[in-house]
Amino acid sequence: MGEMKEATYRVAGGYDIHVKEVGQGPAVVFIHGSGPGASGLSNFKQNVAPFVDAGYRVLLPDMIGYGASSKPGGIDYTLTLFTDTLFEALDQAGVTSAILVGNSLGGGVAVQMALDHPGFATRLVLMAPGCIEELPVYFAMPGIAKMVGDFTSPDFTVEDQRGLVSNLVYDASAITDELVAERYAVARTQPKEVLARMRTPNLAPRLGELPMPILGFWGLNDEFCPASGAQRFLDACPDARFMTFNKVGHWVQVERTQEFNRYTLEFLRG
Repeated sequence: MGEMKEATYRVAGGYDIHVKEVGQGPAVVFIHGSGPGASGLSNFKQNVAPFVDAGYRVLLPDMIGYGASSKPGGIDYTLTLFTDTLFEALDQAGVTSAILVGNSLGGGVAVQMALDHPGFATRLVLMAPGCIEELPVYFAMPGIAKMVGDFTSPDFTVEDQRGLVSNLVYDASAITDELVAERYAVARTQPKEVLARMRTPNLAPRLGELPMPILGFWGLNDEFCPASGAQRFLDACPDARFMTFNKVGHWVQVERTQEFNRYTLEFLRG
């Protein structure tokens, strides 16, 4: 697969965005979701090698507030903040166009980036993308309500972390001790604002502005982003296809790793 490189890019506001990358070829940017302890590599580690082997340059950024990137307190975590800081880091990494692969909040970031910078995103791959409902719809979802409540309590423990990550999947046997420990280490460094002051708009009215081919995945047992969201893309976008899976939660790329990798690579080959 080659050696994974790491770099940190200083962006507007004095923030640092950390990006891991490996491979050569067209850029594929994997954009992780929100949640305590999230990072690029912990969301997508089972997806990297097949894409590198298929001839892609894989980039795994940590969004602001996550992973090894800056985690400022006392601010609103807006979709604009996530998107602009990530785009600036990608620009510094020499990425002039990319396939954007986004899960949850990362799907919303991918959509926002594609809208803000026409021509930059050549294709979108979205797994249970966020930012297509009004904010109260998300905060009423059982997975998100529990995640915010547990994380913002003063005594957030490693067992709380295990429970939260387990809520992301249908079958908790997919969750390893290593993954829990990795995410807990990050979560302990995150300010509560990362979740408590997350502010995302509803981009559903703008989905028709996305001209590029779109492939989407959704688990029917998703407790974070309602699977009915797939219909919004199918109704509005000129070139979209979505796959839904039963007995799958919020993490299709983890719970159906081989299928996700195979279908996505076929889609990218045209």
